[in-house]
Amino acid sequence: MTTRDTVTIGAFQFLSGESVPSLEIAYESYGEFDGTNAVLICHALTGSSHVARRPDAGDDTAGQARAWWGDVVGPGKAIDTTEYFVVCANVPGSCYGSTGPASTNPETGDPYGTDFPPVTVGDWTRAQRALLDEIGVGRLHAVVGGSVGGMNVLDWLRRYPDDVEYAASIAAAARLDPQCLALDTVARRAITTDPDWNGGHYYGGPEPVDGLARARQIGHIMYLSKASMARKFGRRSAGRETVREKPPDPAAAFFPYREVESYLDYQAEKFTDRFDANSYLYMTRAMDDFDLAAGYESDADAIAAFEGELLVLSFTGDWHFTVEQSEALADACRETDVSVAHHIVESDHGHDAFLVEPEKVGPPLSDLLAVGLEGRSITDTEDEEIDEPEAFAPVHTSLFSE
Repeated sequence: MTTRDTVTIGAFQFLSGESVPSLEIAYESYGEFDGTNAVLICHALTGSSHVARRPDAGDDTAGQARAWWGDVVGPGKAIDTTEYFVVCANVPGSCYGSTGPASTNPETGDPYGTDFPPVTVGDWTRAQRALLDEIGVGRLHAVVGGSVGGMNVLDWLRRYPDDVEYAASIAAAARLDPQCLALDTVARRAITTDPDWNGGHYYGGPEPVDGLARARQIGHIMYLSKASMARKFGRRSAGRETVREKPPDPAAAFFPYREVESYLDYQAEKFTDRFDANSYLYMTRAMDDFDLAAGYESDADAIAAFEGELLVLSFTGDWHFTVEQSEALADACRETDVSVAHHIVESDHGHDAFLVEPEKVGPPLSDLLAVGLEGRSITDTEDEEIDEPEAFAPVHTSLFSE
């Protein structure tokens, strides 16, 4: 069974103190609920509720070309929808069906734009809890997410520790480091300095396409590793047959148009067709703001009340959310006796790895959902030295582009 629907949870006050008169949450569900088998999937920055393939979807794919985790979630997959009732909700502030900046403000009849309240990861968690209450789901068998979705998972553990049995935070961290904060700042400046941004009130007129395109290109560079970029593009020219819409500067006709440039231009063009610039501002702000220890004495204190089991997955080539950051999170859990395992995946895909290597991500997730941290595919790095891998996996096409 699959469902795509929107639930109205009524007036909603955000953690900023501001509120909207009505908050709608778009979600998809897969499988049948038996009262104990619910698994919540938390999507990444520009993901949607369309996490798994739906035979009835056709072109109705929540704005994305294909299911963003269709090789991990589905019948017979690691998160098996014949066994588990899987729910994925589009978070507030996004543009894939849930209320966000592009939505109509019922009090004015116009799009909110930047009048929409500031959104935090905590607001995502609270909205997800409200959605689950509306559809009759109480305690979760598991909550799973990657990237900022992994931060969303951690917020569940500190905000609703009694509501989760198993959790998996994948390619995530307790907070962003200053380098990533800086890159996100530049990406947002690219949008807000676009002449068409108009203070965020561009709906019905020219949209800040160029600014959003530059922001997305910065994001793509963050998602890839040096090794994967070298292997995928090198310094190769894109070839004479590759035509770009317009040269970016007068000298461009003399110098080669490289494959890496062509890739970034192509991904930017596809992204601007499917995502809203204001939502990109709101979503990155929420990610940047997240700090697991906020309001607590430490990360350990923040999750001390969680009595379930947490699997932390990291990837050796990921410099966006590093192995060391995941190990620090695992150490915080051990400090307060939270059951945890840190599973390191050897990969040169960078941050993309949790999407493009289902054969490495799936087994530990499957074991976690079935038997917890005792699963044979789950290993813990405690008391082990973290070494660089001797060999890497081959490079695949990034699913962030879809």
